[in-house]
Amino acid sequence: MTPDFKTHLVALFSQAAARISPDTPEIRLERPKLSTHGDYSCNIAMQLAKSLKQNPRQVASAILEGLPESEHIDKVEIAGAGFINIFLKNSSKQRILKHILQSGNEFGKCTLGTGQKIQVEFVSANPTGPLHVGHGRGAAFGASLANLLDAAGFEVTREYYVNDAGRQMDILTLSTWLRYLELVGIDILFPPNAYQGSYVRDMARLILEAHGERYKHPIGAVLYDIPVSEGSNEDAYLDSLIMNAKRLLGQDYQYIHDFVLNEQLGDCRNDLLEFGVVFDSWFSEQSLFDSGMVERAIEKLEKGDNIYLQDGAKWFRSTRFGDEKDRVVQRENGLYTYFASDIAYHLNKIERGFDRIVDIWGADHHGYIPRVKGALEAAGAPAEKLQVALVQFAVLYRDGKKASMSTRSGEFVTLRELRREVGNDAARFFYVLRKCDQHLDFDLDLAKSQCNENPVYYVQYAHARIASVLEQWGGNPESLLEADASHLSDQHELALLQRLIDYPDLIESAARELSPHLIAFYLKELASEFHSYYNASHFLVPEESIKLARLCLIASVKQVIRNGLGLLGVSAPEKM
Repeated sequence: MTPDFKTHLVALFSQAAARISPDTPEIRLERPKLSTHGDYSCNIAMQLAKSLKQNPRQVASAILEGLPESEHIDKVEIAGAGFINIFLKNSSKQRILKHILQSGNEFGKCTLGTGQKIQVEFVSANPTGPLHVGHGRGAAFGASLANLLDAAGFEVTREYYVNDAGRQMDILTLSTWLRYLELVGIDILFPPNAYQGSYVRDMARLILEAHGERYKHPIGAVLYDIPVSEGSNEDAYLDSLIMNAKRLLGQDYQYIHDFVLNEQLGDCRNDLLEFGVVFDSWFSEQSLFDSGMVERAIEKLEKGDNIYLQDGAKWFRSTRFGDEKDRVVQRENGLYTYFASDIAYHLNKIERGFDRIVDIWGADHHGYIPRVKGALEAAGAPAEKLQVALVQFAVLYRDGKKASMSTRSGEFVTLRELRREVGNDAARFFYVLRKCDQHLDFDLDLAKSQCNENPVYYVQYAHARIASVLEQWGGNPESLLEADASHLSDQHELALLQRLIDYPDLIESAARELSPHLIAFYLKELASEFHSYYNASHFLVPEESIKLARLCLIASVKQVIRNGLGLLGVSAPEKM
């Protein structure tokens, strides 16, 4: 078994530091940028210098005097102001290869999560239209993060919260019915704040084909008691139309509502499935109302004197918990707000027994965090279990210029359109190239190009190149397990070995930080190291032992690239 070098070194330095100081801070190891500065660097001497009232270099010397022997350390050096640089033996590094080939797809996985139940809720877009490129970034980030947490030893549940209750679904239902009325000759002023997309007309057409004129009503009844004069309030006009639609259609209104919900939700599921994003659970907002969970959640807040009445509405005292102002949870007409159902939903997550909850929201929801956490705290739930990752919008660029994000009809560029243009792999990789809370410039031309500047092509090409070499060799892959890795000692080989050793540590740190973009960065660096090695070396050399050693190394690189790309939902092609 290949040792966990960082854990091993931390233990050694902890022992050495304890000999000179009873109060030793956490030992931290970093990977130096330059190989001449060692494989790992430790700053413990600089941390202890102040309390010991000594020069950091003196402290470093004392630590090295007490450092236990290790079969893996080649040498240690004191550098700069008191850094301790550690150089590993080549023979220890070389042992990683057999471990990678034996572990295969399992290499890099760790037990950080210790089986804790963690829920990752992401996308959760209103099912009122196709997913757009902004949703795509949340989908790619959420799916990659869930894969990463799974690899780090968590029991992950991927959930989509379906907003199937409330006003937005009523607006979509009305929009579809009005388009249906147009098709049967009832032309009514279409509200500018209704859903304008062509998909609404498509759904209206399907209803007409299935049910004929069953849902037709005269224009006078549709517009009964509604002011339609120019300058009238748009929201009032829209809400009055919804009210009349419910009155006229009766039970048929629920049919149209459920039809458009299922159509849009089905489209969303298929879009995400084609994107490689799969959910374990699709949780219905409506179920929170049907089961009485929303009502019970507000009652919990009332018991703690966190609800008060004002102007006939119920308000949550969210300012008690760091929010900028108090929030309405139940309007004067008795209807609950979105915030009320969100409180119930998060309490339900706690009740389902998750040890940790990760919500992935758009960056514009930043202000929503303190009020949701405050509501959990007010209800006596452990708010610290909730962690929110904010995802910034993605901006498309074409020919070096910012591309239009919406069509003439006001529809955003859809995720499906983006995927058709650049492909799933490029979309998944480009979406996680930046930390989620940073703005992302998505270069469409670069994503489609087959050049080294295209990061996903560059990484996949490394994998395909190795596959080609191994195919030319044509030998038994099992024989590589017995390769003599001591032949691997030039700068390219040692750099690759260290990069492979870094992979399990990377999985753990990326999972801790909820940062799948670190995997993308790593894969670019690993691919770069390999391409440099490929251009400087020959693999299928006459000397059998050297050939097998080099093939063992690149086969290990291939496996790690495949594992890393798998976490990001990107394919690892054998040929390109």
